[in-house]
Amino acid sequence: MIIRTLAVGLALAASSPAWALTCEEIMSMVDVNVPTNVVVSAMEGSGTRFSTTEVKCLVDRGAPAEVVQTARKMGGAATTSEPPPTKANPPPADEGDEGGPDKFTPPTDAAPEEGAEGDTSGSSCRTLEDAIKLYKAKKLLTSSKSIYDMLEAKECPEEESRGSYYLAKSLYDLQMFHGAQHYFMQVVRKGPKNPYFKYALPKLVTIAAMTGDDTEILRFVDKIPPESYPRQAKNNLYYLMGRKLYEEGKLSDASKYFQQVSAKSELYLKSKYYEGVIHNERGKLKSAVKSFRDVYQSDIAPEDDRQKKEFEDLKDLALMNIARIYFALDRFDNADNFYSSVGRDSAYWSESLFERAYTQFWENDLNGSLGLLLTIRSPYYADEEFLPEADILRSLAFYNLCGFAETERILVDYQKRYTPMRDEMTVFLEKYDSEEGRKLADQAYDQYFVEPHKGSKLTKSLFLRILRNRDLADLVRHMDMMDEEEALIAAQKDAWKTGLGTHLNEVMADDRIKLKRRAGIVLIDEMKQERDNIDSLGTQAEIIRFEVVDAERASAIRMSSQADVDTQAGQKIDFATSTKIVYWPFNGEFWKDELGYYRYTEESQCNKK
Repeated sequence: MIIRTLAVGLALAASSPAWALTCEEIMSMVDVNVPTNVVVSAMEGSGTRFSTTEVKCLVDRGAPAEVVQTARKMGGAATTSEPPPTKANPPPADEGDEGGPDKFTPPTDAAPEEGAEGDTSGSSCRTLEDAIKLYKAKKLLTSSKSIYDMLEAKECPEEESRGSYYLAKSLYDLQMFHGAQHYFMQVVRKGPKNPYFKYALPKLVTIAAMTGDDTEILRFVDKIPPESYPRQAKNNLYYLMGRKLYEEGKLSDASKYFQQVSAKSELYLKSKYYEGVIHNERGKLKSAVKSFRDVYQSDIAPEDDRQKKEFEDLKDLALMNIARIYFALDRFDNADNFYSSVGRDSAYWSESLFERAYTQFWENDLNGSLGLLLTIRSPYYADEEFLPEADILRSLAFYNLCGFAETERILVDYQKRYTPMRDEMTVFLEKYDSEEGRKLADQAYDQYFVEPHKGSKLTKSLFLRILRNRDLADLVRHMDMMDEEEALIAAQKDAWKTGLGTHLNEVMADDRIKLKRRAGIVLIDEMKQERDNIDSLGTQAEIIRFEVVDAERASAIRMSSQADVDTQAGQKIDFATSTKIVYWPFNGEFWKDELGYYRYTEESQCNKK
C-alpha cells in the first residue's frame, strides 16, 4: 500500500494515466507524513469521484482539512461548505485571577467538517455566514470585525463557538497570535464534545509553540481524555501531560506520557530528556544514561533557527547530565570525557569547563583545574557567565598547593564583589517574602526587566544565568510578541481599531499583568536561589580563610627553625610533553583558540623547607 501511495506522488510529474484513490490509500500517505499539498495533488491528478462514504471515512480518520475539502470538491454530489450550526452552549468558565477552567461544559452536536465547500443556506445566522465568506476571500479585517460585532451584540447566541472559532482564525492569519489564542481558548474551554474543539486545540498548541508559553494549556491538559486528543496535537498533549505530572511529582505516570511522544515529533528530544531526568531521580542510572544518549545522538533535523538552538542546548545538557552521573559514581575519567564533549560554541561550554575543573580537582589534578578556571575568568566569559563557585574552587586549589597568599587574595576579592550583590538581592527579596508580597510579583518583574535600575550592583551575567530558566525566558518572549501585536493593531484603520482593536488591547493589558506576575514569581525564586548560593559560598570562603590563617601559623613555626631556600631558583619547565601540542608560557593575553587549553605549572609549597 505504501509503495503504491508513494508512486502516486511521483506520477504527478510524469502525466501518467490516473487511477481511483480510496480513503485507505489517502490516509496511508497522511500517516507517513507525505506533505498535504502532495496528497491533494495526487487526489486531483487521480480524477477520482469521491463518494459520501469516502468523504466520511476521511473525516472520521482525521484527514487534514485541505484533503477533506478536495474530496468534497471532487465528489459526485453537492455538499455543504461549513459545519452545521451548533445549539446554544453555556458561557465559558471564568478564568479567575490566574485563569483556567474548573471543568468543561460539553454541547451535544456532532463534530463539524471544517473547510467543506458548497451551500450554506441552512445556517440560522446570515451575519456569520457572510463573515465566514469574507474570511475565505481573505478579507480578514472585515471578517474579524463583523464576527466580533456579532458576538458583542449576542446576535446569534447559538453560534457563539463557531463565531469565536472563525474570529480566532482571522486573527491568527493576521498574525495577531495573542488575540487568536484568546478566542481559540473560548472554544477549547467548552471541552472535547464541542464540534470545534478538535480544530481549535491544535491551533492553540501551535501558538503556544510560537510564544514558548504553554502555561494556559498546562492548566487544563489533564481534563482532556487522551482518546479525545486531536491527531495534529497528540504529541504536544502527551508531552504537556508528562510535564504536568512530572511537576506534580508523579514520575512513573509522567514517564508513560513522555514515552508516547513520536520519534518524528519535534518534542521527542525534550521528552527523552525528561525521561532521563526521571530515571536519574528514581535512581535508575543506566536507564538515565541511555535516555540522555538518545538525546545527544539524535539526528532529528530542526525546522528553524529557534528549534536548532533548543536542540543544541538539549544535547549539551544531556552530555553534562551523563557527566554528572559518572562524577557522582566517582568515575572521574568518564565524567571528564563527557564534559569535554560539550562544544566550544555551546551556551553551556563555560559551565561544563567549571564542572570539569571540579572533576579534575577531585582527581588531585590541581594545575589542570586551575587552567580550566582561567578560561572562565577570561574576557570572553567574565561578563557573560555568573559563576561565583569558580572563585571558591580556585581558592581551594591554591590552598591545597599551600599558596596561602593567593588563596587569601581570591577570597578577599570574592567578598568585595559578591557581598554588595547579596545585600541588594536581600533587600529586593524582603519586599516579596510574604504571601501578600508575592501577589505583587508583577512589580518585581518591572523592577529589573522594565524600569531602569541605575546604581544596581547586579550584573548582566547574573540575569543571563537567571534567564536560563526556560519558563522565565519564554514568558519574556511572549510579552515581546505582545508588544509586536500591539504595534500591528495600532497600524490598522480606525474603524477596526476602535472596536475589535480596542478589545484586543484590553485583553492583552489584562493578560500582561498575569504574565508579569508569573515571570515575577520565577524571578523571585531564581534570585533567592542565587542569593542563598552566594551566602553558602561566602560561608565556605570564611572557613577557608580560617584554615589559611591556621596553616600559615603552622608554617611560620616550622620555617623559623629552617633555612630559607628559594626552591624556584634554576627551575626549568619542560613544555614539550606532547608532539601534538605546543606549550607556551601565559603572558596575560587571551587568545580565543587557546581557551580551554590552559594549564598551570604551580608546584606545591606544602613540603618546601
